[in-house]
Amino acid sequence: MFLHYIFIKLYTLSSREVELNEFFGSRAPTQKFGLHQVRENFKNMATTTSGLNDLSSEMELDAFRRLFPLRFHERHLRESIRPDGRPLGRARETTLMLGAVASANGSALAKIGSTTMLAAIKLEVMTPTVEAPDEGCMAIDFHMPPICSPLVRPGRPAEVAPVISMQLSDTILSSGMIDLKDLCLVSGKAAWMAYLDIYCLDADGALFDAALLSAVAAFSHLQIPVVSLNDDGRIVLVSEDNARATTENEPVNKEKIKLKLNGYPFGLTCILHNNHILADPTSEEESIMETYLTVVLDSSLQLISLNKPGGPGVAHTSAIQDCITLAKRRVKELLKILNEALSDMEVD
Repeated sequence: MFLHYIFIKLYTLSSREVELNEFFGSRAPTQKFGLHQVRENFKNMATTTSGLNDLSSEMELDAFRRLFPLRFHERHLRESIRPDGRPLGRARETTLMLGAVASANGSALAKIGSTTMLAAIKLEVMTPTVEAPDEGCMAIDFHMPPICSPLVRPGRPAEVAPVISMQLSDTILSSGMIDLKDLCLVSGKAAWMAYLDIYCLDADGALFDAALLSAVAAFSHLQIPVVSLNDDGRIVLVSEDNARATTENEPVNKEKIKLKLNGYPFGLTCILHNNHILADPTSEEESIMETYLTVVLDSSLQLISLNKPGGPGVAHTSAIQDCITLAKRRVKELLKILNEALSDMEVD
C-alpha cells in the first residue's frame, strides 16, 4: 500500500517542481528533476520501506512467539531445528572454571548456555557416627536466589530447589564417585564433613545437569587441608601461619592432597514432544513441553539413573534408548571439557 502511494505521488507531482522538492528533500529552486534522479530517490525510499518491513516482521514474529509459544516451537521442530539454531540433539555451549571461590577448599563455575552454577565445598572436622566410625559425611544444598530467575520471589524459596538438592545427593552417592571412607581421618575419632553449596546464578533450563557438572568439577578441584594431632589428641588444621608451631605434633597428612574420585557422573535432560527429542532444553522449552527425561551416566558410560518428573508417559521405549544414546555422546563432551579445565589448573 505504501509503495502504491509513492507511485501515485510521483506521477501526480512530476509536473510541479516545488512539490517534488518538498517530497524528495530540499534542492535549489532552479534544479530540474530528471527521470534518473526520480528513480534514484524512489530506490532510496524503497530501501527504507524494506527496513521498516523487516522491523515490522521481527515484531510480528516476537508477538507470535509470546502468544503461541508451542506453535512457534513446533514450526521449528518440523524443520528439525530449534529457535537458537541448534539441531534437536545438540547441547548448548559449555564452559568450566575451577577455583572460582578462593576461600573454599574446592569450587567451580559451570555454564551450559546461559544456565550458570557456582559450586563451593567447605571441609570441617567432625566426629564420625557410631554406625560408621570410619566414614566421613557429605551435605549438599542447592540454592536459587532471586537473581537467577524472575520466577523466584524474594523471601519465598523456589519449590524446585530442595528437589534438585535431593536428586544431586542421591546421584553423587549412588554413582560411587566418592568413597566416604576416604574422608576419614582417625577411625572413630575424626572425619571430614564436606559441605557442598551450589548457587544458581542464571536459571535457563537443564538446572540439574548444570548443577551436577559444577558439583563434579568442584570435587575434582577439592584439596584436603593439612591436619595434625595436638597434645590433647584432637585434630587441628595446619595453616601456613602455624605450620612451624605444629611440626612437633603428629601429622595426619603432611601436605594438601586431592580427593580420590571413582569416575564422574554426568546428566543430560531431554524433552520428548511429538516423536521429537530435544537435548539440553532451555527454560522456555521446558515451560511449554511437559514430558522430559533426565539420564545420568558415569564416565565409563554406565547407567546410574533415569528420572522423569511427572508429565505424560513415554509412549515408546525406543525414545528412552535414544535419550541414553544422546547422553553417552554428551558424557564424552563433558569429560573432555573437565579434563581440559583440570589441565589448565595444573599449568597455572
